[in-house]
Amino acid sequence: MFDRVRARLAQSGDPQHDAEPAVGLFVDGPNVFRDEFNVDLDDLRDAARELGRVGVIRVYLDEHATPGLIQAAEARGFEVIVTSGDVDVKLAVDATALAGDGTVDRLAIASRDTDFKPVLEYAGTVGVETIAIAPGSHGRSDALQNAADDAITLEP
Repeated sequence: MFDRVRARLAQSGDPQHDAEPAVGLFVDGPNVFRDEFNVDLDDLRDAARELGRVGVIRVYLDEHATPGLIQAAEARGFEVIVTSGDVDVKLAVDATALAGDGTVDRLAIASRDTDFKPVLEYAGTVGVETIAIAPGSHGRSDALQNAADDAITLEP
């Protein structure tokens, strides 16, 4: 699965991407870490690594996140952002800012929430390649997949 995505993205022919591109992975924790999806943090990290050199890897959680999830994410190299407000807004603002300032060459958003469609669209307009990561086949968002350059579906 990841080889197909990497091969497709490598076909861009952009000399900037001949070197390993900087990847930003933004994980919508409340929408991804649900029992019905059984998403593994290692699978998310591996997905980001398959896309290039991981520059930013963040999981966004709300104030109800368990200490075990926070510790597990940190132990696997994720920067954990906990917010008492809307996780979607914080993630969207941060991802848009990094896409706009050139910090990342590829932006991957792991979510099933169509709220992130404008983030992917904006990133595309500034030349950042985009990847929508779904937490499972029944957690896919057609809107996110269609807005992204490519899509990955994590399966347990």
